[in-house]
Amino acid sequence: MNSRYELHPSSRLNRFPFTWFPFNIVRKLIILLRRLYFIGSGRIGRSIRLQLILTTCVCLLASTLTYAIGDEIFGEYQREAVIDYQVGLSRIDNEARGLMMDLKNRTLDEKNTNIQHDEKMSDDFEQRVERIVQNDQYKVLITDLEGRVIFRSSNAPETNVEIHSIIDNAMNTRYEGNENRKVHSSFYPVNYNGQKSYLIVSGIPEPHITYQKNEGPLPFMGAAAVFIFLFYYLTQRKMRYVEELAGGLRIIATGNLSYRVIERSEDELGSLARDMNLMVEQLQQKIEEERRNERLKSELITNVSHDLRTPLTLIMGYLRLLHDKGYETQEQADSYVGIAYHKSEKLQSLIDDLFEYTKLSNHDVPMMKEGVAINELLDQLLEEFVTPAEEQQLTIQRHIPKEKILVKIDVDKMIRVFENLLTNAIKYSVKPGKITVMVKQDLRYVTIRFSNRSEMLEESEIKQLFDRFYRVDVSRSSNTGGSGLGLAIAKSIVESHDGAIWAEQSDEQIHFYVKIKLI
Repeated sequence: MNSRYELHPSSRLNRFPFTWFPFNIVRKLIILLRRLYFIGSGRIGRSIRLQLILTTCVCLLASTLTYAIGDEIFGEYQREAVIDYQVGLSRIDNEARGLMMDLKNRTLDEKNTNIQHDEKMSDDFEQRVERIVQNDQYKVLITDLEGRVIFRSSNAPETNVEIHSIIDNAMNTRYEGNENRKVHSSFYPVNYNGQKSYLIVSGIPEPHITYQKNEGPLPFMGAAAVFIFLFYYLTQRKMRYVEELAGGLRIIATGNLSYRVIERSEDELGSLARDMNLMVEQLQQKIEEERRNERLKSELITNVSHDLRTPLTLIMGYLRLLHDKGYETQEQADSYVGIAYHKSEKLQSLIDDLFEYTKLSNHDVPMMKEGVAINELLDQLLEEFVTPAEEQQLTIQRHIPKEKILVKIDVDKMIRVFENLLTNAIKYSVKPGKITVMVKQDLRYVTIRFSNRSEMLEESEIKQLFDRFYRVDVSRSSNTGGSGLGLAIAKSIVESHDGAIWAEQSDEQIHFYVKIKLI
């Protein structure tokens, strides 16, 4: 029932605009500072230079505060009393300035009212002079330009003064200070009764005791100690990380390439750690590749020796039989000659494959590239394999676009790649079955896929299919499984065309892909 006396919240805010306005400013300022902090912390966290600059600034600020506090504390304990006459000198000079202003004002009033002499003003000036004399025991003189006294206070006996010595005394004490208790004169030019004169106020300045702090070495030493300690404390984490990186390098230098340093920051040290890990990883891969190459080289020598020795042994055996007349009929002798000749051809084919692979691997074979339609080339080649495939109870299915797909290749070399893939597909397919050839084009490449059903292979075997002298069945020899160089030669030919060749398997099928750039 008191609701009619209550105000809506918005109206309460409107009644106190000046109460809420500062809070809004403070809130916005806090939000701005938080944003600046997050932006700055991100940038500082990525730069070790900014971190060192910020650390140095913090240490300088802390050492400065330490010096100020130390100077205040030790200065209070070591302060000493000093007699200071500066306040007394200022007081004499202020009294002289006041009298000078009185005379100046009186001169202006006389000019404005055309009065030559105002007795009341003169009495006021003399009363002020006497007050100064009685309270402060100062002497007041007014002299003409030659130093003759034309006005003096009651305590001044002088009738004539030396202007030069008065000026010298005033200047010396004003600019050099008054370390001893001696008479000080304050000197001003005035106009007294229409005559140019000098106002001189003389007196002994009152001493004041002040306390002066002695600057000892302790505040400076404390500030230096704080700077060193704080800088050491703030940088010890980074220094430990540097030592950790150095220790990691020493461990890696011993040959432990499996060791990795921890990436603890996003600045240059973190980048160094990432580069170190990448370097070690690449070095490890390179060493493993070299070991693999050495192993393959040993296998190459072994396989070449075995594959060359088998036909060579047969050739030498039959030739020995022919040489020793170890045959009964001429037909048997002709059969020995035919077998020896056939084995010689296989031996020559193996040697030719080996030389070609070596040349292709070393890029010693020039590529006679020309622009051709890859789909038309495949169509012609597949026609030649229809009969051999049907003899093995296999059919060839084609999925080749009719539009010309132009590539720049060495036709003879690329035909050898396709022939090798098709020959392998016919030889190792599950019979009866089919071989599928598919051509697919994208913006920059054309991909040819050869697919057939075969025995499922291990993933490691799939990766080794293109290695030289690799055979899936290790019991195969050159008599049953070929030389083992066909896919290795195909890979070298495709890579020399800036293409790619690989194998995959799925749904009990093995797929060979050849990817070539379009013109």
